Amino acid sequence: MPRHRPALILALIGAVTSLGLLGCASRASESLTEAERVATRQAQLAQALPMPSAEQVEALERDWVDSARGRAVPARLYLPRAAPGGDARVPLVVVSHGIGGSRFGYSYLGRHLAAQGYAALHVQHVGSDNRLWRGSPWDLLERLNGAATEAEAIARAQDLRFALDQVLADPALAARLDATRIAALGHSYGANTALLVSGARVPGKPALADARVKAVVAISAPPFHGYGAPGPILAPIGLPALHVTAEDDDIRIPGFFSGVQDRVALYEAMGSTSKRLVVFRDGSHSMFTDRLGTGGSAHNVAVKRATRELVVAFLDSLWRERGDALERWQAEHTALLSPGA
Repeated sequence: MPRHRPALILALIGAVTSLGLLGCASRASESLTEAERVATRQAQLAQALPMPSAEQVEALERDWVDSARGRAVPARLYLPRAAPGGDARVPLVVVSHGIGGSRFGYSYLGRHLAAQGYAALHVQHVGSDNRLWRGSPWDLLERLNGAATEAEAIARAQDLRFALDQVLADPALAARLDATRIAALGHSYGANTALLVSGARVPGKPALADARVKAVVAISAPPFHGYGAPGPILAPIGLPALHVTAEDDDIRIPGFFSGVQDRVALYEAMGSTSKRLVVFRDGSHSMFTDRLGTGGSAHNVAVKRATRELVVAFLDSLWRERGDALERWQAEHTALLSPGA
């Protein structure tokens, strides 16, 4: 079996533009603990974008190990302190990060989801997580290549399944979650992971769909490079789907480029009859992460705010009988959207 190494997956680096910058970032943070790095990043984000308080949102960390695969599966779960409307159980969104990310990323999204009455389970993929940035910058490409294998792409989808198994098997947590309303969400590499558990099927490869997933949100989804046209891969997905991108949602690495047209092609190839495409104007590939500044300082924050509200509107339209939620969202954020979308 040939081992395709999707160039797009390497690009799922997102924020990276030079090895020099990565090396500086890595060396500057080596003296900090993980908790200190997270706290610093969260404080900077909160200064730019209002975040729900600890009185609204509970954050729990889990350090699971899948003994069958010999693989650690760390996760962070954001839960609403009080469910809306007195619901005993709230819908769950399982979140997959891009290459080099962690369970602490996309906090602007997870915290907002919880404040709006959704649980958000952020899963960390140890074969392609933030440990890639540690160590010598001269070995970075080798580490990225190791994260861009077919085996890791499969393992990431299995991570989501395992994390769902664990959280739903925990009596205290399961009592707060509605297992009939589960969505998969991912950014970049994570978008591919979310699509795989939602029914995407790469020809000749194992099926990775999880029947518990009832909706999917794909943010900056790259093409399944090396496997031909996206139609046969994405046609099997019949779930309600939201695709999010931006005009300048570009992935650039030496010898490879993937632009917004690839995100649109994936959207068009999806078999779902209930799907929505949102294209923001300008922007960047990494502005959908917790990273500030990229894509323009003010625009970055505005898009983060709009994106988290968009995801809630999409889920509300499915599970809270708010059929006009997406239309109302679009009317409010027209100035941020691409006029050609």
